[in-house]
Order: sequence, then structure tokens, then C-alpha cells
Amino acid sequence: MNLDENLESYDYHLPKELIADRPCVNGRDQSRLLVYRETDKSISHHYFHELPDLLPQKSHLVMNRSKVFPCRLVGNKESGGKCEIFFLSLEPADAETYSCLIKARGKKNIGDQFFIEDLKVIISSFGEDGDFKVTLNKSNSELRTLLENIGKVPIPPYIRSGESDDQDRSDYQTVYAKHVGSVAAPTAGLHFTPDLLEALTSNKIDQSYVSLHVGMGTFKPVTSDNILEHHMHTEKFFIEDAQLKNINEHFGNIFAVGTTSLRALESSYVDGAISGSREDTDIFLYPGKKVHSIAGLITNFHLPKSSLLMLVSALIGREETLRVYREAVSQKYRFFSYGDAMLIIRSS
Repeated sequence: MNLDENLESYDYHLPKELIADRPCVNGRDQSRLLVYRETDKSISHHYFHELPDLLPQKSHLVMNRSKVFPCRLVGNKESGGKCEIFFLSLEPADAETYSCLIKARGKKNIGDQFFIEDLKVIISSFGEDGDFKVTLNKSNSELRTLLENIGKVPIPPYIRSGESDDQDRSDYQTVYAKHVGSVAAPTAGLHFTPDLLEALTSNKIDQSYVSLHVGMGTFKPVTSDNILEHHMHTEKFFIEDAQLKNINEHFGNIFAVGTTSLRALESSYVDGAISGSREDTDIFLYPGKKVHSIAGLITNFHLPKSSLLMLVSALIGREETLRVYREAVSQKYRFFSYGDAMLIIRSS
């Protein structure tokens, strides 16, 4: 097993104080932006609002406009103990059941019941990825209303131990979010503001959109010592016809905003163009996997030993990625979902 296949080779030191627990206080586009140019392996330091002047001419952004829904409900077991139900999708897995994660003391069994106000959740079967299939005593529309009214935003566990508040309802959502379905935000997009999008357009840098609903896979760590044994969870996505046409008209100059946008694009790549035939992806990108679909990537800084860090390494190499991360640590960039960003400009 070579180093690029070894999980431990993707570790790096990160002081806890560099993990951001809120967005940049001065505004979304005031976060910092590290720029890496593959041509000369140079690193430079900027602010995100400078993006229109940093992107190459004719660049075209592809963004994920999936919208996060408040998917966490806190309630009680039949015995009275506390429980948390985390809905992985708003859509039923089949005619009657939903996929959930359930956090509660004790072993969970088929038939166990959980209560959140007048919602009753019953375990009907065990999923293959540590999730549960459950039935409800509510319709889909009633469930959506309940989640919207009392559900909690699913911020990651490394941010305030996963305990969200009302501020996160707006903070943990991109300004261009449209299609509801994600249990985690496409966080590279959190840096954009309406004014910045307008400035990009004025600079002849337009945008197209995909919609990839971030699911359970975003929480699944890489546990295999050999990363080639890791299997990604499947996530659904779609590209509307008008967006697909626009993307292909700019093919060769595409900059993906976030790893989710890249995964949708690369999964749809066929013979020099993006196809609209795919509807789901379990693509896993790592060094040795050639990436065809983009000229560059805008992304946040990712967790050590994560599949997202391996994705960045697929673009510029593992050693270069770790060098960039060491530089970001030394310059005290803010890391993870609410942190700062980096722009990778690939060599042509």
C-alpha cells in the first residue's frame, strides 16, 4: 500500500481554536481566501470578496443550490428517556418508511416507539448504514410542517457540539438555496452574498446550478486503513436542462463551488461534456483518480483523514494539499463549515 492509499497519510495537526463556530462576523464575503495556482504551486492570501478579480477570464461557476432542512427532532422514548430523531430525507424511502438516525440510550429494536409532540416514530427495520427505517403516524406534509416549526438545523458535531440555534437557520444556508433536501450545507457556497454574485456577473463570470442533496455520506468517516476500501454513500442530484446547456457551453472554464458541485459534475462527465442522464452518485475521488470536469475548485478546509480532503488531493496531490493546509494553519485560517475558503486554479 503506497502513501496515497494510506488513511494515516491524510492526517494533519489543527489547533482547536482554528475551528470556526460561527461565520465571519464582518459578513459572509469578508472571510479569507487562500489561492493555490497549480501552474507554479504558488499560494497567496486574499479575502473572498476579491473573487471576481482572482478568477481567470471566461471562468464560469457551478454552484449547488440544494437547501438544508431542519431535520433534527428532540423527543422522548416510550419509557420517558430523551431521544433525538435525525431525518436523512424529507422523501419516504418507500411508500411508508423514512430513513433516520436515532440517538437514545440503550439498544434499539424493531417496534420501539419515540414521541415528539404528537408525532409517533416506530422502528420498522434496520438500514444497511447504521440508519433505521421508521414509520410515522403523520402525513408527509404534516412531517414537513413539524420539522419547519420545531426542527433543529443539522450543524456538524464539531460546531458547538452540534447544538444549533435560531441564528444557524440563516447562517447555515446559501443565499441561492432553492431545492429543499440536504442535511448538511454545501459550505463553500456560504461565502457568497447577493452583492458578490452581482459583482461576478458584472465581471462576466456567470453561474450555473446543480442540486445535490447532501445525505448521510457527509457524516461517514473513512475508517479503512486502505482508503481504496472506503465506499461512499449514494446521494441524489439533478441538473435542469437549461443549466446543463449553460454548463456545457462553458465547459473547459468551469469552477465548481464546493465538493458537492464537483461530485455531481464529475459523475456526469462523459466524453468531454456533462451528461444529464445521471441522477445519483457514490463517486469517491482521491489521488490517482483523474478529474475531467473542472478548471478549478472553490472549497472550505476539510477535516483530517476525510474523503473531502482526499478529493482535494485528487486535484493537486496529497503532499501539496497537506503543504497548503500547513500554510493555512500557520496563517491562522478558520477551518471547516463556518471557516474560510480556498480557490484552486488548475493548470490548463
